[in-house]
Amino acid sequence: MDYKNIKYQFSDGVARITMAHPPLNILNIEMMKDINKILEGLLDEKGLKLLVFDAEGKAFCAGVDVAEHMGSAAVEMLKVFHEIFRNLIKLNRPTLAVVNGAALGGGCELAIFCDCIIASDNSKFGQPEIQVGVLPPIACMVLPQIIPRSKAMELLLTGCFISAQEAQDIGLINKCVAQDKLKEEEREFINKITKLSALVLGYTKLAALKKQQKTFMDYLAEIEDIYLNQLMKTEDANEGLKAFMEKRKPEWKNK
Repeated sequence: MDYKNIKYQFSDGVARITMAHPPLNILNIEMMKDINKILEGLLDEKGLKLLVFDAEGKAFCAGVDVAEHMGSAAVEMLKVFHEIFRNLIKLNRPTLAVVNGAALGGGCELAIFCDCIIASDNSKFGQPEIQVGVLPPIACMVLPQIIPRSKAMELLLTGCFISAQEAQDIGLINKCVAQDKLKEEEREFINKITKLSALVLGYTKLAALKKQQKTFMDYLAEIEDIYLNQLMKTEDANEGLKAFMEKRKPEWKNK
């Protein structure tokens, strides 16, 4: 099946979802729905050993479409975006993000939710949502669990970016390699996985992440409530998004 903004292939136990929405692979609702269709189709694929997310162009993914954060679209946007992570939790197979370029906002969340990340040395990671008056629900859940709390809070509270090398140093990603070595590193990782049993890989991931899986759905629902029913009803959240769309500095009112 052909998709408008992504490419998909399944071969030798490896499913690959390639974001192909130039120039920055911004995630829109249509694109995210297509990703969910693929993930739902993989839930019963017994031969699946590894799911790979990668991208074409100069960025891995610069986030979710800001226009779809606003007004009535925000509810559907959040639902469709978070369905990706709910499906990944259900999938119970290893996941790998191959990052070349910027992984920001929702793109960073997608990458860090994967089990492993390989990135080129020209990549950067960040959660800039707070700068436009919103928050990143998935990153708020995941970052404090996988890197030191102080660094997680710095990323969440300032919206700063870090290089792939720093991301490796703090344990956010598995490996930072030269851009021309990224494909080679990816092949080596895939080869390590594909020589193993799909069944045993699934049970191993289930055992390793059982605690996270048990709490994820309830925790995410609570954060969605904070986002939609509290944050998005504030003047500052709407001002931040509006200012971003109008390419100006926000005028915060702290209410």
